[in-house]
Amino acid sequence: MYHQALIDAGTPISSGGDPALAALLAGATRSLDADPPMARSYLEQLSHLLARGASCETGAQVLAGRVSRPDGLAKGGLAGWQLRRVSAHVEAHLQGPIFTSTLAGVAQLSTGHFCRAFKVSTGETPHGYVVRQRIRRAQAMMRDTQDTLSEIACACGLSDQAHLTRLFRRLVGTTPLAWRRVWQQRG
Repeated sequence: MYHQALIDAGTPISSGGDPALAALLAGATRSLDADPPMARSYLEQLSHLLARGASCETGAQVLAGRVSRPDGLAKGGLAGWQLRRVSAHVEAHLQGPIFTSTLAGVAQLSTGHFCRAFKVSTGETPHGYVVRQRIRRAQAMMRDTQDTLSEIACACGLSDQAHLTRLFRRLVGTTPLAWRRVWQQRG
């Protein structure tokens, strides 16, 4: 992949002398293959840093300002208990359909308010979160079982192997079969 080629070639990353910016760039580059959601988090922080950087003295000040309250909760986001309940519900029901209205009911909020609060808390939409959890479960099953990809797709609540492959390629950057072969070679 292109970003792996940049890492292998030792391409220097210029950060304009800001250590926070350099740390975010390095973290995003390292995470692109291994953990795309983490890379997305690094890149969102970097985007925030660049958008507000002109009015702040250092990137560290921007990143420090990213947490909106001292208790670590995002303003307008879900309470800790709501996030835990929603996450547990998603984990328990991955094999079937999960509706946003059901998740809103678990959090005891209206659907619209839940979607906004969930995005503030997690940085992604409820649908995006569910899809990512399905792919993570598929990865665990591919690593730990010898089930076929179509069986894994059905166990993760996806309609068929093609659906799994399409989502997997979008989130992980490779096909499920290629990913599974790499893991089998490592283990």
